[in-house]
Amino acid sequence: MTSASTISNGTALIHAAIAGEALIDLIRRPDGSYLPCLGGALYNLCRALARQGVGTQYLNPLSRDRFGRELATQLVADGVVLAQPEPVLQVTSLAVVNLDAHGHPDYAFYREGVADRAVSAAGLGDSCAVLPALQLVCTGALALDARDTAIYLPWLAAQRAAGRCVVVDANLRPSVMPDLAAYRTAVHSALAHAHIIKASDEDLEHLAVPGVDALARAQHLLAANPQAHLLALTLGAEGAWLLHRNGVQRFAREAQSLQVVDTVGAGDSFLAGLLAHLLRQAQTEGVVSFVQFVETLSVRACQQALRHALASASLCVMEQGCVPPGWEAASEWTRVHPALVS
Repeated sequence: MTSASTISNGTALIHAAIAGEALIDLIRRPDGSYLPCLGGALYNLCRALARQGVGTQYLNPLSRDRFGRELATQLVADGVVLAQPEPVLQVTSLAVVNLDAHGHPDYAFYREGVADRAVSAAGLGDSCAVLPALQLVCTGALALDARDTAIYLPWLAAQRAAGRCVVVDANLRPSVMPDLAAYRTAVHSALAHAHIIKASDEDLEHLAVPGVDALARAQHLLAANPQAHLLALTLGAEGAWLLHRNGVQRFAREAQSLQVVDTVGAGDSFLAGLLAHLLRQAQTEGVVSFVQFVETLSVRACQQALRHALASASLCVMEQGCVPPGWEAASEWTRVHPALVS
């Protein structure tokens, strides 16, 4: 896979276009002060994909304020192409993050009148239309706010109709949504457009998906979305599942405990590792349609992609904030560190 940093004309080698929030995580330190870190699930995904060698474009605008300039600088440094390089007047989103004793984050968001929400379905579509090599689009997390469905749902429908692989990361934040029922409806509406779904065990609980455990809920969600071919279920330290519509189910978990600093960005790094591996496999096999490649994944392809995704998340949790690994680092981790697979 050619890195976005090697793109000569800015669009020719873009394989992934990402839409969603870019914000500043204010992470509470033990002394009560807050450490500002660049973040946002879709922002993190952009960085992680580019670091894994995927030509990636970020579709949303960024603020002209100091935080927005820092967000833009980091994206460009990682090789991400900005669909809207000119900054906007709106301010940058903020997330106040408190970590529990296990390093798990709890969020409070400040997102009224912010830069990443200053976007339209038409604008997103226009940015994608000029990318000749575009294979997949992705959104999720805060972009699935019921108040923004008029932006993202038409865009997802148009991208699916155009033959691109639609990826939706549920990544729910129910504590900051004023109407949980409307939020659930909006998330399910977005999932209905997806070829690839990513969800955590907590996401499935928040969505009230029926089932005796997380795996059963994931199976139910995949069955309830017949247009989806692949579902990735993350279980935190307990590993992850990859479920395919053809009946393939693969599980992987690190064989040894990790030195966890925090889990910020772990799920985003996982998804980036999964997509990067699948894109690389498709390219290696000379597959023209990435959607068709995903439809016909083999057991071996699923297991390899899952292991690379898990390695990507493992490397992230050993850093403070979201520090996504590159392709080589994740590949080396899978070679050196054993995993429990089934």
